[in-house]
Amino acid sequence: MAGLRLIVGLGNPGPEHLRTRHNAGFRFVDTLAMQQGARWSVEGKLFGEVARAQIGAESVWLLKPATYMNLSGKSVTAALRFWKIEPEQALLAHDELDLPVGTARLKFDGGHGGQNGLRDTIKLLGHARFHRLRIGIGHPGHKDKVTPWVLGRPTADEEISIGRAIDEALDVLPLAVAGDFNEAMKRLHTSRDS
Repeated sequence: MAGLRLIVGLGNPGPEHLRTRHNAGFRFVDTLAMQQGARWSVEGKLFGEVARAQIGAESVWLLKPATYMNLSGKSVTAALRFWKIEPEQALLAHDELDLPVGTARLKFDGGHGGQNGLRDTIKLLGHARFHRLRIGIGHPGHKDKVTPWVLGRPTADEEISIGRAIDEALDVLPLAVAGDFNEAMKRLHTSRDS
């Protein structure tokens, strides 16, 4: 399978959303950019901020849509078209209600699981054949509490756990970028279970 050429962090722009659970995807690409010394710049035609990072032997585009979560697909599809990247070469990092806090999982294809950034991207692409990095934020226990939960800030302990999950995902990212998704998954999915 081809490696990655685009890594997208899903989230909501603006300082009021910065540290919310919903912005776990932004946090992932921000941490990656910081590690790589990559600088973000606003790219109007891609409806977001972009940066370039060197991961292993590959140069990869990073993208943070400025469209708000439920319109993320507009930015993602614009970037894929502009850089002539196949969806299969993209990784979307996002918050995941169905995973415990501090768990990170890689996945290819599948449904959106109620995640609006994925829902919009799948709608605009007409399929779901792209990679995801699911960053667990836990579930509040009842569907009526989901919106305030995702838009709320994690506790101090959750913040640490989410940071650890992001670090674990970053550790296996060079494998995924190189196209060795099975090994990346194996290492990420067994890192703390063992």
